[in-house]
Amino acid sequence: MALFKEVKTFVHLPKIEEDILKYWDKEKVFHKLREERKDLKKYIFLEGPPTANGLPHVGHVLTRCLKDLYLRYKTMDGFFVFPLIGGWDCHGLPVEIEVEKQLGLNSKPEILDYGVKEFNNMCRKSVMKYVKEWEDMTKRVGFWIDMDKAYITMEDNYIESVWWSLKELWKRGLLIKGHKVIPSCPRCEVTLSSHEYSQGLKETEDPSITVKFSVEGQPDTYFLAWTTTPWTLISNVGLAVGKNIMYVKIKRENEIYYLAEDRVTAIFPEKDYEILEKVKGKELEEMKYKQLIPYAKLPAKNKNKGFRVVVADFVSTEEGTGIVHTAPAFGPEDYELALQKGLPFLQPVETNGKFKEEITPWAGMFIKDADKHILKALRKENRLVTDKVEKHTSGFCWRCKTPTMYYAREAWLIRMSTLRENILATNEQINWVPAHLKHGRFGDFLDNIVDWALSRERFWGSPLPIWVCSCGNIECIGSVDELKSFMKKDLPEDFELHKPWIDEINLYCPKCKKKMKREPFVIDCWYESGASQFAQWHYPFENQENFENHFPIDFITEAIDQTRGWFYTLLAISTALFDKPSYLNCLTMGHVLDNQGVKMSKHIGNVIMPSLVYEKIGADPMRWYFFSSPVWNPTRFSQEIIEDVRRRFFNTLWNVYSFFITNINIDNIDPRTINSKVTEKSVLDQWLISKLNSLIIIVRNNLDEFQSHKAAAALDQFIVEDLSNWYIRRSRRRFWSAEVSKDKKDAFITLYETLVTLCKLLAPFIPFASEEIYQNLVKRLYKGKEKEKHLSVHFEEYPAKNAKDINPQLEEAMDSSINIVKAGRAARDKVSIKVRLPLQELIVVCSIPQQKMAKQFLNEIKEELNVKKITFQSELSEMVEYSFKPKFKILGPTFKQNAPDVGDAIKNLKGKKAHKAAQELRENQAFTIETEVGSFKILEEHIEIISSGREGYSDAAFEGGQVFIKTELTPELIQEGLVRDIIRRVQSMRKDADLEYTQNIKLYYQGDNEIKEAIETWVDYIKTETLSTTIKTGVVKHGVTSKWEIDDKKIVLTIVPIKN
Repeated sequence: MALFKEVKTFVHLPKIEEDILKYWDKEKVFHKLREERKDLKKYIFLEGPPTANGLPHVGHVLTRCLKDLYLRYKTMDGFFVFPLIGGWDCHGLPVEIEVEKQLGLNSKPEILDYGVKEFNNMCRKSVMKYVKEWEDMTKRVGFWIDMDKAYITMEDNYIESVWWSLKELWKRGLLIKGHKVIPSCPRCEVTLSSHEYSQGLKETEDPSITVKFSVEGQPDTYFLAWTTTPWTLISNVGLAVGKNIMYVKIKRENEIYYLAEDRVTAIFPEKDYEILEKVKGKELEEMKYKQLIPYAKLPAKNKNKGFRVVVADFVSTEEGTGIVHTAPAFGPEDYELALQKGLPFLQPVETNGKFKEEITPWAGMFIKDADKHILKALRKENRLVTDKVEKHTSGFCWRCKTPTMYYAREAWLIRMSTLRENILATNEQINWVPAHLKHGRFGDFLDNIVDWALSRERFWGSPLPIWVCSCGNIECIGSVDELKSFMKKDLPEDFELHKPWIDEINLYCPKCKKKMKREPFVIDCWYESGASQFAQWHYPFENQENFENHFPIDFITEAIDQTRGWFYTLLAISTALFDKPSYLNCLTMGHVLDNQGVKMSKHIGNVIMPSLVYEKIGADPMRWYFFSSPVWNPTRFSQEIIEDVRRRFFNTLWNVYSFFITNINIDNIDPRTINSKVTEKSVLDQWLISKLNSLIIIVRNNLDEFQSHKAAAALDQFIVEDLSNWYIRRSRRRFWSAEVSKDKKDAFITLYETLVTLCKLLAPFIPFASEEIYQNLVKRLYKGKEKEKHLSVHFEEYPAKNAKDINPQLEEAMDSSINIVKAGRAARDKVSIKVRLPLQELIVVCSIPQQKMAKQFLNEIKEELNVKKITFQSELSEMVEYSFKPKFKILGPTFKQNAPDVGDAIKNLKGKKAHKAAQELRENQAFTIETEVGSFKILEEHIEIISSGREGYSDAAFEGGQVFIKTELTPELIQEGLVRDIIRRVQSMRKDADLEYTQNIKLYYQGDNEIKEAIETWVDYIKTETLSTTIKTGVVKHGVTSKWEIDDKKIVLTIVPIKN
């Protein structure tokens, strides 16, 4: 019986992966591995919790595969990843909106009519709707994580930890109630935090208008103010100017305008105006103007406080008119200015974004829909100086996509603005990948941090644990036990920490003994997911050591948009509570796009379900593709792309693996019995071993730095180029030799150990394929307890370099030779001469050190390029002639009266002088030329370089040199090429007949005299290359027959397999 299981060259990865999954389940590999490693040094991980109310898409596959790559690597590198559990994000607007769609509800009043209890019960069911699909996808793509112990943000223990954290913030004065202008979604009737708002920003086309405000007491005189939100003009109560900005009073036709001097030409480019006066902004302060749209009325007590000019620091002249329309109800800066300057407050809009009844022309109309009607009215009243539509950044709800509005309301806030310096300091302790995020996208967001609007006027979420008494006492509850201490009755049996249950119990004020009332909010769901760093442990009520001894977290990774989401909330909460960073390494991912670079969307119809890809092509090719480019960049994805990856990389890997198994099984050699020192092996073996150990260094270093694409590129280069295209190609005769010599054994053990090492290196990247190869190459060799030790490749230690086996000089010499071979092939391609046609000579022009390196491998270069002779030279002068054509249009302005002399000198450069000039130009981007009137420095821009190679040669460059291949084809060379083509056809027939590499054949042929003469001349060579025992002319009925045409010559070949 063969020592190793037979391996075909074709691999169907989905079947292999399904079998491996069954093996892992049967042997409980994951759980055994966790048990074995539990006492090792811990590597702390935190899973970013998805919401399972929608099916997972390709972007989620990338996320899970990337996490698995680094966690498998750390496990094999001697760490115990802790905790290695999943998580589910359960609360918030995404869930509510999905349930609203299911129930056909469109507003908060409709939810209230439906019933909060019933609605929240539906939310609870919805969030776990697709858990099985998520778990199946997670398992199928090879992400080893314990989903049975996943933390769930809607469970009472989790919410209790959230409450504890809010109580801590309350005690420190960081959780306050305030009246602020906050981003709000009118459709959801809910406030949005700054990070939620920033996720919904996008470019739109909006009105861009300059409006005339009538100056009181000055007929036909106006202040000009610019806005992109016409609907807010109804709430205008002030105009802001810059204290030291220079303003002008201009006359244009029959009207007079005030605006900033720096903005006049932008508003009136025709310059059809007269400047009457210049004044500083402070001189305009307290001037009065008439209400623009007089539907919203000021209260009597504020009647004289509105419609006046005030000074503000935020006014600039970068856009608009230098006079800022101010509506305190709808702008944070406007609101703060109103408080400072005593401006009144007009709020004619409901929380649902519709105008109140008092705005009679547009009552009940949505604000954005009203824009066009307001513009129509302003045009009718001749109140617009400019009236355009421009691109503008606007806010949209991050979940329902409705246009958002800033809206003044009461809200509970976390005073993050007071922690700006702290959070900037903790951010400095984080390793961001890519690094530019630290002070770029993420750092910029932190620089402009604002107070966190925590409270939400919604239903499904962690209740805000704040109760208020009519006596003025306020209590923040930090635990369920504390909650009970404020009650006179036990909690109901069906009680849970959600609406409406939380509002059905009574808490009593410890000061006046009256019933207290809870603030009727839930909290921002982003706070809940950000609390996962401790809430997953039910900290501080349980697992105090698990949290405190394993914080901060070593590694997190999610998509780039989490710089405005989870990455921020984790850091904000950890800074506020512990004055520490939540995590030490943060790897970000770009989005997955379709093959055309377009974001996948159900509406467009370009969504690719990941299951279709891994069921047809395999999960490992998906993983390898994702890891092969910088994961933080957008990634194009299609079945065709993944199929290309499978064909190029996996077919190559499998061919090498199959080649080894087929040949070692024939000789029935147990690799464990081969003892051979590296220094006693062939140079080719030593080179491969050295390259392998250098590869280990590269892969490890890049995985440690979260540069998976660089590690994957090194592995790809080694497997495809070094191992398959060079080592195997150059070693075939060693494996196929009849005698089991020391050299043959050396080749077997070198390839065996290389494949086993590659299994381990590749295991975090492609866990299924590496496991399949490992099971055959390693586990199969053992029995009993030894077999249990080799249960899985993922139990192995990640390979470490063997420094004494690294030979940089040998690597450089062989690599230089390979580069010469590649250049030689390129030179052949330029003149369409195939490698099977032998050529007389190859000339290599390079430095003396490179020549010495390449001369070590002359035979290899000759064989690979099929040339009879190799000549080395140090100078290009014998192979290339240079001349230079002066560019007089550039020479003239540069050298003026000396240009003619310089031009003549350039034209006269010939021979060695021209070569020297060309070399200096390559090395220094300039050369010096001598003329009768002096020396001059010539740059590449001054000349046109003309080069011509020696006639009869084709050339190509390689790193550090150039090759020239003689293109003359003699009859003898043509005949040898014909023989090589015949051999190639026979090899193709062997492959199509699915013959083993070592199976002998009888070969029959039919062809003209030229073919017959060629075969008879080269008969022994053909026999060796095709494993033919006999070669005869004629036709036989049995066997495999094919007709071929080689350079217009017809030949019929028949192969008859011989049983070995």
